[in-house]
Amino acid sequence: MTTSDQVGLRIRTVRRQRGLSQAQLAHPELSDSYVSLIESGKRTPTGAVLELLAQKLDCSLSYLINGVTAEQMEDIELALGYARLALENGEVREARTRFTELLANNNLTGLTALRQETEFGLALAHEACGDLDQTISILLRLREEDMPVDRRVEVAMVLCRAYRDSERLSEAVQVGEQMLAGDARMPWSDSLVELAATLLAAYVLRGDLLRARQFAAELLNAADTLGTPRAIVAANWNASIVAHTTGHHEEALSFAERAMAVQTETGDPRGIARTRVALQQRRLRGRPAEAESVRDALRASVDELDQTSVSQVDRARVRVELACAEYMTGDLTEAAEHAKAGMELVPEFGHVLGAEAHLLLGRIYGAVGRSEEAAAHVASVRDWLTPLPDTRRSASTWYATGETLEQLGDADGAVEAYQRALSCAGL
Repeated sequence: MTTSDQVGLRIRTVRRQRGLSQAQLAHPELSDSYVSLIESGKRTPTGAVLELLAQKLDCSLSYLINGVTAEQMEDIELALGYARLALENGEVREARTRFTELLANNNLTGLTALRQETEFGLALAHEACGDLDQTISILLRLREEDMPVDRRVEVAMVLCRAYRDSERLSEAVQVGEQMLAGDARMPWSDSLVELAATLLAAYVLRGDLLRARQFAAELLNAADTLGTPRAIVAANWNASIVAHTTGHHEEALSFAERAMAVQTETGDPRGIARTRVALQQRRLRGRPAEAESVRDALRASVDELDQTSVSQVDRARVRVELACAEYMTGDLTEAAEHAKAGMELVPEFGHVLGAEAHLLLGRIYGAVGRSEEAAAHVASVRDWLTPLPDTRRSASTWYATGETLEQLGDADGAVEAYQRALSCAGL
């Protein structure tokens, strides 16, 4: 059946239920022959005509268009609202269940916009649970459908981010560049700047630093022109990533602090929590002397992140960063506990964060003389890094692995790790 056939069938069904003839339904605004053509699917009624017929038939307009009653529509919107709320509150598994159950509702089939919103919500819930393969699968399907430009940009942004976090950097760059080269490229908007910022992070991880610095400057200009908090936060935060990666640590902190200042004005708990952790990470790398205050801030951030809809990777990252801060302040027992907690949260898709957690544990155990455990954790670094593509971040972790193996007295292993670092760096 075509859409016109379905609409016509619903009009005829309700008309008969109301005990009306075609002439009675038509009079006085329409002709009975026109109503007959609509009911047979030979004419597609305008929106105004549909509204008129809904009034005459005493039924909801949504039922005539989609086959969904006003009560059913209210139930769908309520269920979608609860699913969104669970995601925003950090109840990511409950959110995933609610979105999945809603998609099983047959009444959602004809409601394209609501169905797409539900699928997008499910993709975000999968991402927050650490299941990036499912996230990518859903978003690839959505990307093939017709949808408003803003939603297309959002889908591309999350897809780019999921590819990036899966270390599938070529695909992340391809998704971002395709969207930026399309019709949505101009004018700049909040969602487009956020997509571009996600792409920028992929450039950095891929080691394309010249392109990254140029693109970061372009994004900063675009954000300043827009003057909106979302754009300013996204552009400044990712400019901070570029500056940090290229060794400009004070510049990186300046960008990060501006992003944090604007982010606190947005009232977005998820964004505030993630930005606060990332700022402390910048401080820890750029100003090691502030490790104690960074540690205290990260301790508070653990609870803050657990109460928001951040991804499982974000929850793991804050614990690994806290472990690093504890290690730098000399509290090795706490450092080990936080590193293990972070390692348990890293999803199984092989994130470089898992390698970093094992490497930190290797250093901690090496520092207290537990050589066998230290060696076992450093050996696990290879298991996490070997399946991943060669990226700048992988190169950095391989190099740190080489340094740790040297400290543990494994000269051959250190040479191998240094060679892998050179290979990842393209040398």
